[in-house]
Amino acid sequence: PMDVELGIAKSENKILKETILHLEQENQELKRKATGSKIILETFEGEALRPSTEKAKREWYKDASSRKSSSQLPMEDNVVLMEGEEPLWCDELNDGTCPIEPTVSFLDALKDRALWLVGLLAFQSCSGFILARNEALLENHPTIIYFLTMLVGAGGNAGNQASVRVIRGLALGTLNESTQAQFLWRELKMGFALSALLSVAGFCRAAAFRTPLPETVAVTCALSLIVFCSICLGAVLPLLLKRIGIDPAHSSTTIQVVMDILGVVFTVLVSTAILDSAVGELLISRLSF
Repeated sequence: PMDVELGIAKSENKILKETILHLEQENQELKRKATGSKIILETFEGEALRPSTEKAKREWYKDASSRKSSSQLPMEDNVVLMEGEEPLWCDELNDGTCPIEPTVSFLDALKDRALWLVGLLAFQSCSGFILARNEALLENHPTIIYFLTMLVGAGGNAGNQASVRVIRGLALGTLNESTQAQFLWRELKMGFALSALLSVAGFCRAAAFRTPLPETVAVTCALSLIVFCSICLGAVLPLLLKRIGIDPAHSSTTIQVVMDILGVVFTVLVSTAILDSAVGELLISRLSF
């Protein structure tokens, strides 16, 4: 009898192990399918998420079935809404509405965007006035004009790059009150690093075209200042617009215009200080040796 009971126990144990193995395989498959149906929050710029962000992340992954059941609008299966958030899209477009802004009519969107762009167009005219007031400098050093588009373009690109990352962080929820200081400190260090790297690239570019040393030094210094300021402004501007109740998405166009103007201002100021001042001439004479 003992041998019989032992055999039965071994048989039951084997069946139990096979059942557990089968359940584990099913569990892994369910986890894989569940991962594909959730929105994956990207760690912002590779930064470590703080505990509060992890909590927000867990809340983001809550089961959306209860919220879907209360909605009249059709939704995709892989969309997860935040607590209390209502779906804002539908399958069909009516009256020229946008699928990502169904509550905003075409005329309202046109008015908002047109007013912003017209205002920026008028504001950008300031760069022409600045150049006109420094006509003598440009006549004495025409080489600066050849590098002006590169300088303002680098500033606009660097600032736009920073502002887009902020907008992405705000949209994903990874940039919030608890991570804002960490992000701004990181962008400050990024500004120093990128301004140094681009200054080296700008110096090599000017040297490759056999630009005179005084103008090369002026272009390099102006480029460093422009890139650093554009990254700092690009990181702060979306947060400032959000704080005063303006859509942060406008910052990507605004930073381009602002850096066009500031790029011209910084170029003129740096060129005047280095090329047309006693201190600048002394510095160039020392570098020439």
